Amino acid sequence: MDAYDKDPAAGQGQVPGPGPDGGAAQEETGASGTGTTGTGTTGTGANVTGANVTGTTGTGATDGSAVGETVAALSPRYQIGAVVALAVVAVAVCAHLGLVFLHVAPSNTLTKQHGAAVDEWVFPEFEQNWKLFAPNPLQQNVSVQVRAEVSTADGGIRTTGWYDLSAEDGRAIAGNPLPSHTRQNELRRAWDFFVATHDSEDRPVGLRGSLSETYLRRIALLRLDRNDAAGPGGVVERVQYRSRTTNVAPPSWSGEKVSGRPTVRELPWWSVAAETGGARTEAAGAAGREGGAA
Repeated sequence: MDAYDKDPAAGQGQVPGPGPDGGAAQEETGASGTGTTGTGTTGTGANVTGANVTGTTGTGATDGSAVGETVAALSPRYQIGAVVALAVVAVAVCAHLGLVFLHVAPSNTLTKQHGAAVDEWVFPEFEQNWKLFAPNPLQQNVSVQVRAEVSTADGGIRTTGWYDLSAEDGRAIAGNPLPSHTRQNELRRAWDFFVATHDSEDRPVGLRGSLSETYLRRIALLRLDRNDAAGPGGVVERVQYRSRTTNVAPPSWSGEKVSGRPTVRELPWWSVAAETGGARTEAAGAAGREGGAA
């Protein structure tokens, strides 16, 4: 306090005269440097902040003005069309969300009255289930395979080897960021449908059992045709399915013991004459034309 009282000029920012050893000159330099730095920092911060705020506001106003001008530039007919399109999209989205909600919601009056319509919309593309959160999730790998009995162009009959349809789906899904919903669920759901509607002797239980067999026969024909199993001039006469089920090995810390031996379930041969009637007629016509040409 005594120092400031004795040298009032220092308190007012005045620079004292130079001393014999140049110490006062150093104080002057420090004071000037400090004052310049403080002022420069404050001024620069204010300028940068102001520039950022002003630039952002100006850009937003410019973009909004451009969009408004673009919409206003449309003719009334196109403006009405844009509004109608947005309304249709909004209604479709709301209807979809409502139907999916009714699908996953507990049974209620609406689902009892309109359950068929809800299921028709949801299955199979938008199906929702809770298997991931089940107390005992599926711990088995099920491989579904099919083979065919083919009538060849020369009148013979041959039996193809087994086609692993599950492995084909797995290869199509692996490494694909957007795998097909059909590849993921069609075969699996069809097999689950069959197992749920047949007894241990592979006999259908009710009408849904027969429907599941028809579904599997059609899937078999599609997959066999994709693999060209019939060959040139051949026609698939019968198909046979089998499944190979293996348990997923439990983690080492669980102490659980499961059998590592696969379980094979082989179904009887199914005729696909109803599904391949057109192909058989076409093959017979081709054979007749070849015979006539000869």
